Formats: sequence, C-alpha cells, structure tokens
Amino acid sequence: MSVDPMAYETQFFGFTPQTCVLRIYTAFQDYLFEVILLAEGVMLKKLDGIPGCKIGPSQIRKCTEKFVVFMTEHFDKLFAKMEEMLLQLVLNIPENALLPEDRVQEQYRYSKEEFQALQDELEQLQQQCRAEVDTEQALREELEEQKVVVAELEKVLQCFDGLDTICREHGVSSFKGSFAFLTQSSKKLQDVLKHVEEKSKKIKKHDQLM
Repeated sequence: MSVDPMAYETQFFGFTPQTCVLRIYTAFQDYLFEVILLAEGVMLKKLDGIPGCKIGPSQIRKCTEKFVVFMTEHFDKLFAKMEEMLLQLVLNIPENALLPEDRVQEQYRYSKEEFQALQDELEQLQQQCRAEVDTEQALREELEEQKVVVAELEKVLQCFDGLDTICREHGVSSFKGSFAFLTQSSKKLQDVLKHVEEKSKKIKKHDQLM
C-alpha cells in the first residue's frame, strides 16, 4: 500500500485513494470467500447423491482452503500492479492541474516573505481588536459609575429643592439667603439646645440637694 498522503487527491475526491484501493481489495476477498463457501455447499450436496462416494466434508474443506490460499497469493501479485495503475493513472491529479476552489491562489500569488508580512499584519490587527474590546469594556464600566454618581447628584438636587421650598415659605428667596437662613436657624437651635442642657443640669443639682 502506498504511503504517499495524496492530500490534493483527497481534497478533490473526498476520500483518500489508498482507502478506495483498500476497499476494492477487501471487497474481492469477501466475494472470494462467499463464492468458495457456496461452491463448497454445492459440492457437498452433489457428493451426497453419489452412491459409494468416499470424499467427505473434511477433504472438501481442505481443498477449498488450498484453493483460497492459491487465489489469494496470485491475486496479491496482480493487485500490486493494479494498485500502482489505479494510484498513478486513475486516482491521481496531475501536478499542473488546479482545483476550482484553489484558483484564487493562482490570481493572488505571494512569496514566503509577503505571506509572513500578511501574517504579522493580521496578528497586529487581532491585538488592536482585543485592545478595542478592553477599552470598550472599561468605558462601559465608567459609564455605569457615572450613572451612579448622577443618581446621587439628583438626590442632592432634590434635597436642595426641598430646602429652597422651606426657605421660600419663610420669606427667603435667594439661594445665598437660604444658606444664611439655615445658618441662623441652626444657631438658634444650638442656643435652645444649650439652654435646655443648662436647665437640665440645674434640675439635677436641685434634686441632689433635696
């Protein structure tokens, strides 16, 4: 059996030429064994009908086995020549032949250096694509963070709107005035709290004296 991979022939036929040849060889052997068994059965029936025949089944089996060996040896010799003819003349694609799917290679031929340059350029483009994907992912994460910040700012604005409404209810219209009003209110509350604490301390001392 030939060891040539015959890759181009495999691409065209869809199977390796060696596989085809092997199947032909196997099919012949199967057919030979099948015919021998049928012939053996016919001979046994014929001999059973002959009175006084001394040829038994074991003798017929020995003869058929010798015949199989004889046929196999001769067929192997013939098949070696047939295999050579099949692989060289039938299942072989000439070196100057070009399959339709490979015609693009004839139109766009590249040297080894040019092909390597294309490979390098392709690798650079792949790296750029990966970098773009990473950048896009980082921008998405930053956008999500900005959304959280915007939501917090909206809460602060709502708080200021509420304060502004309260200040307007107390006659303060400007934003600066609002802060002044809140400062004064806070100071008044601190004074009241301080006064309450002082009274609380006096009451405790009075209770202790009593």
